Amino acid sequence: MDLRDIQNLIKFVAKSGASEVKLEMEDVKITIKTNPDESGREQVYVQQLPVAQQLPQLPIQQPLPTQTLPVAAPEATENKPAPSEDSKYITIKSPMIGTFYRRPGPDKPLFVEVGSTISKGSVICIIEAMKLFNEIESEVSGKIVKILVDDSSPVEFDQPLYLVDPS
Repeated sequence: MDLRDIQNLIKFVAKSGASEVKLEMEDVKITIKTNPDESGREQVYVQQLPVAQQLPQLPIQQPLPTQTLPVAAPEATENKPAPSEDSKYITIKSPMIGTFYRRPGPDKPLFVEVGSTISKGSVICIIEAMKLFNEIESEVSGKIVKILVDDSSPVEFDQPLYLVDPS
C-alpha cells in the first residue's frame, strides 16, 4: 500500500464520519482514528505497522492427513488464454470497498460499455460506501475491453473492475 492509497483512505474515513477504521492486509495493518479536538477540528491519527511484528509465535502442529486430488490433464489448460494476451491491458481497480454501480441511476444510461473509449478523468462507475455515492474516474485513457464486475455487486478494495486497452 503506497502513500497515495493511505491518503485516499484517510479522506474517505474523514468524509464518512467514522471515528475509527482498521484495515489489515497481508503485510500491513493500518488503524485510522478521527477525534475532534477542543476547537471542533478533527485530528487524524494513522498507525501503520507490519503485521509480522504483531503476530504471536504459535506452536507448529503436525499436519492432518490429506486426501490427494486428481490433477487436471494438460489438455484442459490449453483452452485458457495465454497470460501474455491480457498483459497488454491495464486493469482499473476499485479504490474502496462498497457496492459497484455501472450507471448513475436506475433509469440512466451506463457510464461505459465494452468497446467504449475512455479518457483520463472520465467517470467510469459509482461505488457506494456507507450511503455515499462516489464517482470513480479513470486514471488511464483507452478502450474498455472487459468489465470484470456485475452491476450492483459488492467490491473489495483493489478488486479489478475493468480491463482497458491503452493503445
